[in-house]
Amino acid sequence: MKITKDMLIIDIINKYEKTIPMFMAFGMGCVGCLAAKGESVEQAAAVHGIDVDFLIEKLNEVAE
Repeated sequence: MKITKDMLIIDIINKYEKTIPMFMAFGMGCVGCLAAKGESVEQAAAVHGIDVDFLIEKLNEVAE
């Protein structure tokens, strides 16, 4: 399964624990954030001013 920008952060980190350091590297403390339960990668990237396509690319690299 490929990570997409509409996926919830909590679902990604639960399925692909290897993505946690990548989220942190982008300055996203998503692991402990309550918003992770209802926020998509696209929404979180917008809040943090991150290029969502680049983030998705990097998340998929580590999730393999």
